[in-house]
Amino acid sequence: MKIIETSLPGVLMVEPKFAGDARGFFMEAFQARRYAEAGIASPFVQDNVSFSRFGVLRGLHFQHPHAQGKLVYVLQGEVFDVAVDIRQESPAFGKWFGVSLSADNKRQLWVPAGFAHGFCVTSETALFVYKCTDYYQPDAEGAVAWNDPRIAVDWPLERPELSAKDNCASPLDDIPRSRLPVYSV
Repeated sequence: MKIIETSLPGVLMVEPKFAGDARGFFMEAFQARRYAEAGIASPFVQDNVSFSRFGVLRGLHFQHPHAQGKLVYVLQGEVFDVAVDIRQESPAFGKWFGVSLSADNKRQLWVPAGFAHGFCVTSETALFVYKCTDYYQPDAEGAVAWNDPRIAVDWPLERPELSAKDNCASPLDDIPRSRLPVYSV
């Protein structure tokens, strides 16, 4: 397994080892000891699976309190995946990192607690997996506008398909600070 640091401190790209031949491939998608040695928090308490078609954008979502660290990857198709630092007082507040995750490249992205997360589907369909470090709490859920000009994510789609909730999400600067996580060293 190869760990790649990104431009956002704490956000890590993981390239798991896999063995493949004409029959297909085998890959260890998660192993607690190896991931802990790489600095990826566990235990994971919830796995989520999302299926979407081309052009769907989900995010930028977060929870506070009950922030979730997320290890994300794609089982089928391809997405452009994004993490945004929304921790108050963070030196990287409002900055983002994006990467293509696909069934072909087998990359994973570690999005620590305190970051907003989202993705858009760039293939015909995509089957997306989230391993989460805390349980989903509807009352703690929040969303940052996908097209917030302050953050300026360079999404590969001009007019994505959004949920009603994502379509009315607020820009980061309009979210009350009490709703955002706080940076800690």
